[in-house]
Amino acid sequence: MSWVILIGSGALEAVWAVALSLSRGLRRWRPTLVFLVAMTVSMAGLAYAMREIPTGTAYAVWVGIGATLTVGVGIAQGIEKLTVARALLLLLLVGCVVGLKVVS
Repeated sequence: MSWVILIGSGALEAVWAVALSLSRGLRRWRPTLVFLVAMTVSMAGLAYAMREIPTGTAYAVWVGIGATLTVGVGIAQGIEKLTVARALLLLLLVGCVVGLKVVS
């Protein structure tokens, strides 16, 4: 169950990162509210997962999922470009996250 919660918390990290960007420095109330709620739930999920998953592994997986999804949102919105190098690095990042799960 801790792994499922950790994966969900990593996804929420992407939500709060995108919401933070959309808040324009916390000046727009709706994205700011999404940011605060998503960040709180994401951190709580990370804290819960760390009860059973080693801290370094949990944090690396959480950040890896969040970073990958955040870049994916940026690419989907046309804000960031998908290059071959970027795609390979994202695949490597996802592979490392999966590898941490396998060896834990």
